[in-house]
Amino acid sequence: MREFKVDLHIHTCLSPCAELEMSPKYIVRRAKERGLHMIGICDHNSAENFLAVKKTAEREGLGVIGGMEVTTKEEVHILALFGSDEQLFSLQEIVYENLHGTNDEKLYGKQVIVNEHEEVVGFNRKLLIGATDITIDKLVELIHEHDGLAIAAHVDREGFGIIGQLGFIPTDLAFDALELADPANCSMIPQEQRYEVITSSDSHRLETIGRRCTTFTMYERSFDEIRKSLAGEAGRLVRI
Repeated sequence: MREFKVDLHIHTCLSPCAELEMSPKYIVRRAKERGLHMIGICDHNSAENFLAVKKTAEREGLGVIGGMEVTTKEEVHILALFGSDEQLFSLQEIVYENLHGTNDEKLYGKQVIVNEHEEVVGFNRKLLIGATDITIDKLVELIHEHDGLAIAAHVDREGFGIIGQLGFIPTDLAFDALELADPANCSMIPQEQRYEVITSSDSHRLETIGRRCTTFTMYERSFDEIRKSLAGEAGRLVRI
């Protein structure tokens, strides 16, 4: 086994709150400069830029996991990560069916769809910054039905973190991990809730990519190995 540096929470220019500089080429370049072995692309409520990043990363030898940062009915952010493109886009369809409203570019920003050649191919008109009608428990269930990983995002942040929104982490939620914005905040997680913990950059601009990442000790750079590491299988380790 070997160690892999992984940042599982990066936005592209599709997210209205992200900088337009967050295009596939520059995300991949910055990730490699920071010594990352794998990244996760998690735009708000959409995965429409994932394939462009994936194609760019494959040329550059960087591993990429596809995902979304879904906003639940309770306004809690959950990372949904997948090893299968088909399953990722299947969940995207469900998210879209439960996401209402139209984006106001002047108020929230542009939602730019690009290809692997850095060309703008369209603009997403959905209100990606909004909340879906999907409850937390239903979303976790849907993610697992699609063979994905459900990770509660930035649980130590007041805005859109599960503790900040609900005041606690329900014990019946089968999260695969909890994400901390700041690793120093481990004490916020109740000792009796023995979830694996990761940290990520939640980057919306290039300069912050890799500022926080998780080190996985595993056999190879893959989604399945990430899953096994979070489950603590066969000596695999997760370190923040």
